[in-house]
Amino acid sequence: MRTSYILASTAAAALVAAISPAAAQEVHYGSGDSVTVLQGFAPGGGSDTLAQLVQPYLAEELGGVTFVNQYQPGATGAIAWTQLAKQVEPDGETISITNTPMLMTNYIMNDSITYTIDELTPIANVVTDPGVAVVPANSPFQTFEDLMAAAKENPGTVTIGNSGVGGDDFFTSVLLEQAADVKFQKVPFEGDGPSWTAAMGGKIDASFNNVGITYPQVKEGNLRALVVFAEERLDELPDVPTAKELGYDVVAGSSRGYSGPAGMPEEARQHLIDAFTRVVENPEFQEAAAAQAINIDFIPGDDYAAFLKSQEEEFRGVWETIKDDVQAD
Repeated sequence: MRTSYILASTAAAALVAAISPAAAQEVHYGSGDSVTVLQGFAPGGGSDTLAQLVQPYLAEELGGVTFVNQYQPGATGAIAWTQLAKQVEPDGETISITNTPMLMTNYIMNDSITYTIDELTPIANVVTDPGVAVVPANSPFQTFEDLMAAAKENPGTVTIGNSGVGGDDFFTSVLLEQAADVKFQKVPFEGDGPSWTAAMGGKIDASFNNVGITYPQVKEGNLRALVVFAEERLDELPDVPTAKELGYDVVAGSSRGYSGPAGMPEEARQHLIDAFTRVVENPEFQEAAAAQAINIDFIPGDDYAAFLKSQEEEFRGVWETIKDDVQAD
């Protein structure tokens, strides 16, 4: 990364650097720079879908920066986010895709995970992806009511995939169990991609996933959407009912954006925020997102930090209401 220094003299430079090195540098991204993007989930999931969509446009807006995706699946993203918080130099050269709610639920649910969002520099949220239940094309479950009836008749036998314990899909399945008084056999995977792939292959009965991730397979006829966990029906899936329509008050999804480590230079953060702003305002990007049923939900800078804090508070409350049931499984 090119770093320029505005200095009155060598002695003044040394004094400024000794007192406040971050304040002394103006960081700008451009051609020849490389930025590593940590991804806490396997390829083919929500993080990867976001990266493949947004980063080519972002690279162009930044004058030819190369984005290098580094996949570190495991522990519902906690491996990558622990590295971001604890090990990454705050120089703007390494950032990560950050997903809700798992960014917070990891440490809310598990005391052995020690990072928190206070150790990150939120840059911008880009999308919010509603939840969906998908089954293979040849599934005997033609409707969501069929799936729920089977779960009621044979408790603990209907297999429901999720992106990992603590993720939005996991919480969806737990909240639905409570709302419907049913019991699923919950099957965690290392990301959304492995979950929908298992459903498509008939290895599980259904995958609780996200619309933007599974929509291409639904459009191709490889998966069928039974229900969306949104407030209202979606334009892309007009024939698919919401869970609320069917009597289950469950609304869920995942927001995905980008964050750096704490102490990231403000110049670098603002340069990225400005580039993201131009990307989401680009009609070509908007069309590409719409074609994949990806819902743009741009929240930049300090507003993104406040959003993550509000999500942390919300899911602490949710966890308190379900932890006894989950820990009893």
